Amino acid sequence: MCGIVGAVAQRNVVPILLEGLKRLEYRGYDSAGIAVLNKNNHIKCIRVAGKVERLATALNNHPIKGNTGIAHTRWATHGAPSEQNAHPHVSNDTIALVHNGIIENHNAIRTELTQAGYQFSSETDTEVIVHLIHQNYAATGNFLQSVQSTISQLKGAFALGVINSDNPKQIIAARCGSPLVIGLGIEEFFIASDHMALLPVTNRFIYLEEGDIALITEQGVTILDKDNNKAQRKIYIHAAAHDSADRGRYKHYMQKEIFEQPEAIKNTLQGRINNNTLELANLFDYDAEPIFSNIKRVQIVACGTSFHAGLIAKYWIEEIAHLPCQIEVASEIRYRKTIVQPDTLFVTISQSGETADTLAALRQAKELGYKHSLTICNVPQSSLVRESDLAILTKAGPEIGVASTKAFTTQLTALLMLTITLGRHNGLDSTAEANLVKQLAVLPELTRQVLTLDKMIATLATQFAEKQHCFFLGRGTQYPVAMEGALKLKEISYIHAESYPAGELKHGPLALIDKEMPVIVVAPNNELLEKLISNIHEVRARGGKLFIFADSSVDIPTEDDLVVIKMPQVEHAIAPIIYTVPLQLLAYHVAVLKGTDIDQPRNLAKSVTVE
Repeated sequence: MCGIVGAVAQRNVVPILLEGLKRLEYRGYDSAGIAVLNKNNHIKCIRVAGKVERLATALNNHPIKGNTGIAHTRWATHGAPSEQNAHPHVSNDTIALVHNGIIENHNAIRTELTQAGYQFSSETDTEVIVHLIHQNYAATGNFLQSVQSTISQLKGAFALGVINSDNPKQIIAARCGSPLVIGLGIEEFFIASDHMALLPVTNRFIYLEEGDIALITEQGVTILDKDNNKAQRKIYIHAAAHDSADRGRYKHYMQKEIFEQPEAIKNTLQGRINNNTLELANLFDYDAEPIFSNIKRVQIVACGTSFHAGLIAKYWIEEIAHLPCQIEVASEIRYRKTIVQPDTLFVTISQSGETADTLAALRQAKELGYKHSLTICNVPQSSLVRESDLAILTKAGPEIGVASTKAFTTQLTALLMLTITLGRHNGLDSTAEANLVKQLAVLPELTRQVLTLDKMIATLATQFAEKQHCFFLGRGTQYPVAMEGALKLKEISYIHAESYPAGELKHGPLALIDKEMPVIVVAPNNELLEKLISNIHEVRARGGKLFIFADSSVDIPTEDDLVVIKMPQVEHAIAPIIYTVPLQLLAYHVAVLKGTDIDQPRNLAKSVTVE
């Protein structure tokens, strides 16, 4: 979950490394650092606790230069956020290393290295790697072999960038479980944990595959696969300009991304629906018809916001496609006995395509013998896309804010298209399909209509700024929407928020209802509305203050203890997508009032690449 940047060039790489770190700030971090080899081939390292801005100040006060270097933003796992625990870590002033991931056997290695005379200055698992490389290098005198030998001794997940004062024009990069990309220039080459870090200097990239190790010099890149054979990897060219993630007129990335949702949904639909028909050939890269004709059930696996998208998809798949569907959190399914039913489609959902638990679950699913795999993802070259049989790309564009918004609504859009595809092969008739496609087609415009509520919701947010707790309620497909609303509020405003199926209130949560507990209800006009209104009365009878996002056709008058926000009339299937948007706006405006770090909330990271 850290950010890695590295460069070998004929120019000073410090500005490149610093800019790369700035472009990785969205990932979430608590400290930063840079190490370069200077003109005398000595390692010069500067580290700080806190933001990249502090690192930039430190570099202004104590300038360093070099043609080879590595840089890092750290998200704490082992050891508190501090300068001492920040990366890069250095061994005996000759080898420096940055690391993303977790080393599970670090305690055993630390004990052995301490007995061998190595002194540790940090609490991190990372420091054992750099000392182990130094030990192996002292024994062999071969930089590449010393890294390879070290990797064979590690258990866990890692992406590494390593430099050595004896080999001043080299970086060694390695990938095991955590993503790493190589940027290709003209007599200069780069590494990063995300290609976005390198867009100012190149648009040509190689994505390292699992087990790859790369030797990077000014002359080029040599890649060895997990079996130590030379490997050729595909070069990807990115057309996006390096400023594609600028905030523009918006105060925060999250705000920008909320308002980008109509266009993001439109992009996800573009070319995939035509004349009230889903164009299957344009949804997938190749003919997927034979795969879907044999699917009898679905298993969805995801984490966080993507898990909430999967919960909604479960309702859709069982109601529309008439297929049994199970969903589990990726970190849970991996560690229990799983019964694999025949003809099951294994579906993963991830914004980044590098979510460690979800990726590991996919690899396990292949070993267990699932029929086929499909991923819903926003990043075309990600590990999940490359390793799945099929992929539906959400085309949301860069999402910088840690709290996911447009990634979620485009995931739902893609999942509804998947549901229609599954339904075609299981009794969904052409009339029903046409109706669903019509609903998809109006999604961008309906989303724009909801965004016109922004000022009203900003005013509403003032009633939450001093609250410490909050409930979100929904029924049916709106229950996962309530879960997502609660997650957004707690992520960026730090208000404790819980979500419940509204019918569960009387089974315990009503004990917490009083005038200090705001209750947010999502209330589209569907077959569960009357039941939901009964639950609303249960809250009012106990002094709770209600905020109801209701279909404009629903007659619920605003009163002292009950505020109604009128929503556009929407069809049942797409209601979860539309009702998500005002909850995003509410979370955003509450966070603005509370003065929290909206785009980089405390303790969180955007791309969760550790278990």
